[in-house]
Amino acid sequence: MRIRGAVLAAAVCCASAPSFALEGSAAAGPIGGTDIRSSLPLPPGLYAGSIFVYAEANQFNDGAGHLVPAFADLALTKTRVAPFLLYVPDLKLLGGTIMAAGVVPAGPECGHLFGSTPKRCVTGLGDPYVELSWSRYFGTPRPSRYPGAFPIPEGLAVSFAFGVVIPAGRYNVTDATLQGISVGNNLWDFAPIVGFTYTSPPILGEGTEITGRLFWNNYLTNPATQYATGSLLNLDFAVSEHIGRWQGGLAGLYITQIADDTQFGVRLPPDGRRVDVLELGPVLAYDFPEYGAAAKVKVLKSLYSINAVNAWGVAVSWIKKFH
Repeated sequence: MRIRGAVLAAAVCCASAPSFALEGSAAAGPIGGTDIRSSLPLPPGLYAGSIFVYAEANQFNDGAGHLVPAFADLALTKTRVAPFLLYVPDLKLLGGTIMAAGVVPAGPECGHLFGSTPKRCVTGLGDPYVELSWSRYFGTPRPSRYPGAFPIPEGLAVSFAFGVVIPAGRYNVTDATLQGISVGNNLWDFAPIVGFTYTSPPILGEGTEITGRLFWNNYLTNPATQYATGSLLNLDFAVSEHIGRWQGGLAGLYITQIADDTQFGVRLPPDGRRVDVLELGPVLAYDFPEYGAAAKVKVLKSLYSINAVNAWGVAVSWIKKFH
């Protein structure tokens, strides 16, 4: 049996969608998902920051989107602190910018799957995520109408990347399969990634930004259970408005599984346990140009979930250039 449901978090420039899991997996990406500005290249230098995430899940839906009565009392919580580093070398490749990034989450996970079982907690380091990306900006920045704000990056930026989730986090097969809690997932995930960010001329404020980033997640078999999670696509997206130092709007996550789950090589009935999830919520960022820094908060909630938990979560993050 496996319960998986995407939850969330956010970083100013990058973040992914980890999952509550009973034989589960995490979608590739820095913890919490990506949203605004995700394909815009950064100036050369070393950047660091941190993401704080809190999320809850309270029920599990079957392949028709209906509550599974056996999991009516499911209650899981997840808290993570995830420091990250970004490095942008001072060189160009095909007119674009290269970036290397890494994030390591840590924290507690608590809860139970059934009302008859007591709540338990585990804590420790989660699975690190590393990514190598290339991005290119084809637009023309223009000054903000507000003194002291960053320029508005009007035009199109595109990006291509490859991300890897490394199964180095704390994992206990009993906790994962019977209690529904696990800080790590014991799974390698390899994900090609493509994305874009487009900022319009001034319409409502100083420019409307539309961003999307598509991850193609491919998992190796969990050696502890011989459970093979089918590959899935997850799309992080956002529509937001620039107004001086502020940027805010609507963010979302859509996940769809494109291959069946199997165990010991056998497809799991009745539908291969294919996941389909949509989450939406507000995102708000504020820039500190005088410090070369920015901060962001994002909240997402499940609108529907198939073969997955219903979840909501909040993430607060910051990033700063140090060199």
